[in-house]
Amino acid sequence: MRNLNFNHLQYFWAVAHEGSLTRAADHMNLSQSTLSVQIQKLEHQIGHPLFERVGKKLILTEAGQIALDYADTVFKAGDELLSTLQGRPLANRQILSVGALTTLSRNFQLEFLRPLVGRSDVELIVRSGNIRDLLAQLEAHAVDVVLANSAAPRDARTSLRNHLLNEQPVSLVGRPRTDKPKFRFPDDLRTEPLLLPSLDSDIRVAFDRVLEMAGIRPIIHAEVDDMAMLRLLAREREGVTLVPPIVVRDELEAGILVEHCRIPDVTERFYAIVKKRRFPNRLLLDVLGIYNSATPTSI
Repeated sequence: MRNLNFNHLQYFWAVAHEGSLTRAADHMNLSQSTLSVQIQKLEHQIGHPLFERVGKKLILTEAGQIALDYADTVFKAGDELLSTLQGRPLANRQILSVGALTTLSRNFQLEFLRPLVGRSDVELIVRSGNIRDLLAQLEAHAVDVVLANSAAPRDARTSLRNHLLNEQPVSLVGRPRTDKPKFRFPDDLRTEPLLLPSLDSDIRVAFDRVLEMAGIRPIIHAEVDDMAMLRLLAREREGVTLVPPIVVRDELEAGILVEHCRIPDVTERFYAIVKKRRFPNRLLLDVLGIYNSATPTSI
């Protein structure tokens, strides 16, 4: 039975956090060559390279990122041991790092994370950003999954996979029309002010195509790329707002907003984008398994 050499692991841990052999060697009062040899021994023992050199930088491989996560846990355990003996126990937790498109519905994000919310053994890290930055973090193993409303491009150079989680209708919603006749789609859009997602949104592009085919030039009062802000404006402004109902679910249930009509042939798709890994995060597999058991779709 092979035993892990924790001295080698500590040398790796120091280099991974410093991002440099030079800085780590200085802090540990070792030569760079000594440190390099110790890391090579660890790589030989576990059977995987832990770093790749890009220019002058040391970048963690997928195995390296996983090894660092475990090393963090191992060396944190010493602190937890002391804390426990001193009457201050700390809980061990599994970690899932999620990247979410800034404009994505908060309600959808919560639905995706709901199986893990409240679990005492799970720590969730949620980072927001644009799709380019989030996919870069995914490629660098900084996040385990990216939630988005459009699929990531796939080609021979990428190992990204798109899991279609859900497909939602898109509607026109607004405040109750107690003093107006029932909304008529699409004719009333000739005079009714509109609040719309920005042109970067797939549903906006599809909706514009519907209006163009109907020969309607809408009165646009606002274009918003943040669904949370669009939700607030829908509550405060006259007119109608183009959103998936899940975005304003609470307002619809409370009667603050009403759904005037659903737009035919326009839907919003929600994806979990992952990078193909030899060592996937078990929490992610659990969550995706819930979705895939109902709608087993990946592209």
